[in-house]
This record gives sequence, structure tokens and C-alpha cells, in this order.
Amino acid sequence: MRHASVHPRTLGYLGRALSLEYSAVQQYMTQAALAEAWGLQDAANRFRRETVEEMQHAERIVKRMLGLGVAPNASQLRPAGVARNLVDLLLQDVALEREIVALYAEATEFCRRVADHENAEFFNGLLQDELHHAAEIDQWLTALGVPRYDAAHDRAYF
Repeated sequence: MRHASVHPRTLGYLGRALSLEYSAVQQYMTQAALAEAWGLQDAANRFRRETVEEMQHAERIVKRMLGLGVAPNASQLRPAGVARNLVDLLLQDVALEREIVALYAEATEFCRRVADHENAEFFNGLLQDELHHAAEIDQWLTALGVPRYDAAHDRAYF
């Protein structure tokens, strides 16, 4: 498949996805450093593993874009959030992962509607990875005693 046969909106999804994945890399890398500074080595190691996973997602997107004949371009990185404790870091991750999941779900559905099955499967694969990651964050928060409902923000965090 080449650029000429790909819907422009699909290319837009790829660019937004790359921006979000790079943002996630930056966020998890920052969180690993913070957790290490707080003496939370297990959390730091876990954030480092997440950094690698998100870099792998970014690499998949870059390869996809190159395969479509498009120069990869991440247009806007979200600032990495800092916090005073592990729970607040994880709640920031919830917000970012929610945004990533929503993008991949929307991109998958769009590609299916325009009968672009190859890109629909590509986005769906990323969506499944991110849903799994979101579930891991949920389990981590639960283990830390945080209920699924975030009363401080008057919303369910997933």
C-alpha cells in the first residue's frame, strides 16, 4: 500500500498516534527517574519497561508510515507530568492511556468504515496492546488501594 491509496485521515491518525506514543515514552521515562529518586526501585523498573513498550509502539508506527511512503512526523508531544507520589503518577498515566485507547479505537473504526482492512488491523493491534496496558495500570492502582472511581476528579479513571 502506498501513500496515494491511503485515506488522508488515516495518515492523520498515524501522525497523532506517533505523537502520543512519543509522549508516553517521555512520560514513563520521567516517571522512572522520579520513582528512582523516591527510592521506589520496583516502580522505576516497571516504568522503564513501559518506556520500552511505548518505544516499540512508536517504532511500529514509524515503520508503518515509511511503508506507506510517508515521512514520520510527531507534531506535538504532551509535557511529561510530575507529581508528589506514585498514585498521582499513575493517575496521569490513566489519562494518557485513555487518550491513546480512544485514538486507536476511533482509527480502527474509521479504517473499517472505509474498508482499509490492513490499517484497521494495524490500529486494532495497537489498541489491544494499550487496553492490556490500561488493565495493568488499573491493577497497580487497585493494589495500591485506589478505587476505580477517582472522587478527586469526579470520574471513573477507566
